Amino acid sequence: MNLLFSNLIRELKKNNSFRFVCSISFAFGIIFWALSFTRHLLLQSNAYDLGLFDQWIWLASKGEEPYSSMTGLHLFADHGAWTLYIASFVYKIFPSIHILLLSQSFSLCLTSIPLWFLCKAKEINNRNSVLIILCWLFQPVVFNINLFDFHPEVWAMPILVLYYLFEKEKKFSLCLLMSFFILGTRDGLVLLVFGLGVEQFLKKRFWFSFGLFFTSTAWFIFLNNFAYPALNGDKGTVMALSRYQAYGSNFSEIILNILVRPNLLISNIDWEGSLFYLFILFLPVLFFLRRISFQTLAVSLPLLVTNILSDSSAQRDLVHQYSLPISLIIIISLINGFQKNNHYFRYYFRLFWILLCWSALAKPWFFTGPYLDRMQLIKSSNEAFAMINKKANVITTSYFVPHLSQRKLIKFPNNENQLVGDFKKYEILLLNPQDPGWGSSGMIQNYYLESAKEQGWKCKVWQNGQEFCRKR
Repeated sequence: MNLLFSNLIRELKKNNSFRFVCSISFAFGIIFWALSFTRHLLLQSNAYDLGLFDQWIWLASKGEEPYSSMTGLHLFADHGAWTLYIASFVYKIFPSIHILLLSQSFSLCLTSIPLWFLCKAKEINNRNSVLIILCWLFQPVVFNINLFDFHPEVWAMPILVLYYLFEKEKKFSLCLLMSFFILGTRDGLVLLVFGLGVEQFLKKRFWFSFGLFFTSTAWFIFLNNFAYPALNGDKGTVMALSRYQAYGSNFSEIILNILVRPNLLISNIDWEGSLFYLFILFLPVLFFLRRISFQTLAVSLPLLVTNILSDSSAQRDLVHQYSLPISLIIIISLINGFQKNNHYFRYYFRLFWILLCWSALAKPWFFTGPYLDRMQLIKSSNEAFAMINKKANVITTSYFVPHLSQRKLIKFPNNENQLVGDFKKYEILLLNPQDPGWGSSGMIQNYYLESAKEQGWKCKVWQNGQEFCRKR
């Protein structure tokens, strides 16, 4: 680590290209955070997956049991993300949801710094190193995931690059430490660490590959056989397995059927959607592929296969979080594919191609359309937020949850059965049947509003359809 720090200082002093990379990465971080912050202010953030994490971390920072009132799941037993406890210490000092948005934006953008040093370790010249950094910063999935609430696996991205820096120096104990941090951001990244083991096996580093296989497998067994059942019964595993029901009812059965019953694969895979997914995933690096390292690319295979086999189309797009690690592995594969005596890219053509793919597959245009459709609610929602006590128990709509999530009890009516039984526990209703938000409906929201009025709650109605009710 001291060597990395000293290299950082040295490059800053003497290398103009590196100073450019640092400057543009920091600028991108500011822009990314500003965009995610703006999206939040425009009431486009949601209970899943921003308000949920904010409530968990806030509860942990207060020394409370971090069980979400929205899902009933424990913080650790949602995805085994023990790194969220680190965020809770930050919340003790500055308990703001913007900490999550800021950390996400800068984790994505500052990944370019260790990427630079990986380029230097592979003796890639400054010009091509800058192009590779721009290729990462302009990855469509990087921009899109920054605008999709919050996901702690983004913290694993710079750590993954650090793993490769330590691997280049043959500091395998530090590599294993980095893999443990990667696992601590999301349980699904056991597939990524397992893939790292596959790469090392192909490099004939058998003992190191065994260490990675053991680490990922042991973590998976610990979570699914001990941690999840102890904290949440089977809630932690059922949700993930539900996307693979076509292949079996439990993990062992799914693996066995995939291995011995190829007809299940042929009949259940969305072939058209999967081919299109692979096409858009590799499209931004189309003119780099002849230099790619297939050993490193093998790291992404477990994640790719999992995404393709899932019955959820969200795992096969560039909008959700599932393709982010794969995208970074592709970039690292490009770096590892270079040799010492590489010649220049056809620089400007490739830069043009990167920007063209970003404009086609990223979603900045959302700020000119979909993200503006709740502008008329901003003033009334802020008025309502000001009327809600910080300790009040709240039923509200999904897009209001991230603005009110730092409390013990908050839910949104995503189905009728979820809230009927404990309706009396709540003191505040803030709903909008005309715009019920994700997972809800006007019918369900009207049911709660009518029930509150029948019980004598004091209500206020705005012309935009928003309604606020307080228990007398």
